[in-house]
Amino acid sequence: MAGVSGRVALVTGAGAAEGIGFAVAKALAAAGARVAIAATTPRIFERLDELGAGHAAFTADLTDSAAVARLVAEVASRLGQLEIVVNNAGMIQRGKKHKLARVEAISDVDWAAHMAMNATTAFNVTRAVLPAMQSRGYGRIVNVASVTGPVVTIEGTAGYSAAKAAMTGLTRTTALENAGLGITCNAVLPGWIATGSATAREIAAGKRSPTGRPGRPGEVASACVFLASEEASYINGAMLVVGGANSLVEMK
Repeated sequence: MAGVSGRVALVTGAGAAEGIGFAVAKALAAAGARVAIAATTPRIFERLDELGAGHAAFTADLTDSAAVARLVAEVASRLGQLEIVVNNAGMIQRGKKHKLARVEAISDVDWAAHMAMNATTAFNVTRAVLPAMQSRGYGRIVNVASVTGPVVTIEGTAGYSAAKAAMTGLTRTTALENAGLGITCNAVLPGWIATGSATAREIAAGKRSPTGRPGRPGEVASACVFLASEEASYINGAMLVVGGANSLVEMK
């Protein structure tokens, strides 16, 4: 199996040591990819020290399309043309918290922030990398969305839910438009995952799942690496839930 060996990959939102993004980056590197990692703060260079030689780290505001264009160009200059992209950036940026609010009470600022951090970041990166992938006839794009929005939801999370659902819409259209060009675009939808930023309430919810525990970042990473591999060439536009069967439970 060729997997991802020798491929150039970009993982966004990889700044947190115990987060999904960095777990994906480590898994890709272990499988032989040359990995560029990106985040909004300089802590990304601490993650690069952990990845080791042969990889690269960058800071960028992915809500800014010009900054994304510079990032993609810098990755190409350092490592080569991008062949794999994992759009993991999103959720909460720079430690900012957004209050739960019913639809009628969501502020314009909070709605825009959720869309920018999740849907816009994925769109900006995807748009920037597609032309080179199309010209080379190869590409793997993996969007890390969530079960919240596309599959289930939680009261007070309309902004986040809508943004993550938007990521799956972007996934399907990108897959359809590029299916004949050697490019796949799929989404991974994590459920309750024990990341470093998970709250006690979220960990408790994971323990109440049918599996009896929250997931691990490495388990999400394994799904991302598979979808990023050469062997996943006929999987396109798929939504892969990594949620310990929690979204299957109707009677609670």
